[in-house]
Amino acid sequence: MTVETPSTTPAPAAPPAATTTTPSPSSAPPKRHEEHQYLDLVRDILENGELRRDRTGTGTYSLFAPPPLKFSLSSPTGNPLLPLLTTKRVFTRAIILELLWFISGSTSSTPLSSQNVKIWDGNGSRSFLDSLGLTHRSEGDLGPVYGFQWRHFGAEYIDSSTDYTNQGVDQLARIVHTLKTNPYDRRLILSAWNPKDLPQMVLPPCHMFAQFYVSYPRSRKETEEGKGVKGHLHCQLYQRSCDMGLGVPFNIASYALLTHMLAHVCDLVPGSLTHVMGDAHVYLNHVDALTTQLEREPRDFPELEIKREKGGSIDGWKLEDFEIKGYNPHKVILMEMSV
Repeated sequence: MTVETPSTTPAPAAPPAATTTTPSPSSAPPKRHEEHQYLDLVRDILENGELRRDRTGTGTYSLFAPPPLKFSLSSPTGNPLLPLLTTKRVFTRAIILELLWFISGSTSSTPLSSQNVKIWDGNGSRSFLDSLGLTHRSEGDLGPVYGFQWRHFGAEYIDSSTDYTNQGVDQLARIVHTLKTNPYDRRLILSAWNPKDLPQMVLPPCHMFAQFYVSYPRSRKETEEGKGVKGHLHCQLYQRSCDMGLGVPFNIASYALLTHMLAHVCDLVPGSLTHVMGDAHVYLNHVDALTTQLEREPRDFPELEIKREKGGSIDGWKLEDFEIKGYNPHKVILMEMSV
C-alpha cells in the first residue's frame, strides 16, 4: 500500500464551467428516407413470414398486422410530394387512370383496358367470371367493386352498363361536402367493404376502408382564438390483403393521390398518408425480384403539380391534370400478377 503525501504545489485552478452548445443543423443526422419503411417490412416478411396457402394457389410468406407505414404528402418547404417508390419504377400512368376510374364509379374493366391499363383484365376475363359462377355477366363486368361502393353504396347492382345516377350513397361527394363545411367531423369515412355485395364482386376489396382527418398545426390557443390557419388533410388507409410486390406500391401512391385531390378541391394542405395493413404478404414468385429491390437505395420522392384551379369538383379529372416532377427511380423489376 502506498501513502500519498500532500503536494506542496498549488492546486490547479478549477476548469471552467461546462457550456452547452446547440448542434448546428448540419450536424444533425439526416432523416431516414420514408421508403425504408416499405423495404424493412418486405425484409421482415422474407425473414420471418409464415408460409401460407392462398386463393391464387401461388403461396405466400405472410405477417399479420405489421407496424403502419406513414408518408408525408408535403415537403418541409410546402411542396406537394407523391410517395412513389423509387427502388423500382412504378407504373404511374396506371395508378392515375385506375384512381380516376374508381372515382367515376365504373365497374367495367373495358375503359381501363382501352387505355392500355390491363391490371383488371384477368379478373374480368370470360374464364374468370365463369369460374366464379358469374356466367350471366358480360366480359369485363367486375360487379359492384370499388367505384360502385364509393359512389353508389347500397344501390342494387344490375350490371356495368346500368346508369346508377342518384342511386345509393355517394360517399365521396359526402366527404367533399363535409371537408368544406365541418372539417372537424369524425365520420369522414370511405368504405368499399359491403358484405351484401361481396358475392357479386370478382374480387372483394383489398384496400377497403379510409378515414380522413383535418389538423390545424398551430398551438391550441391560436386555434381556439379562430386565427386563420389552413387545415392539413390526412388519410389513414386500412388494407386487409397486401401484396407487397405489386399491389402495395400502387396502393400507397393511389391513396396519396386521392388525398392530394381532396385537398385541392377543398383548399386544404396535403398532410400525410398512414397505411395500416392486415395480411401483408410476399408471393413466392416475387421473392427473387424483391430481394433484388432490397439491394437498392431509395431516391428522393417526386413532387406533384395539379394543373387545375383550386376548388371545383372531385369529378371530371383527366390524366393531363397531373404532373409528376423529379421522379428518378431505379429501373423496373418485373413481377407476375397472381389472379
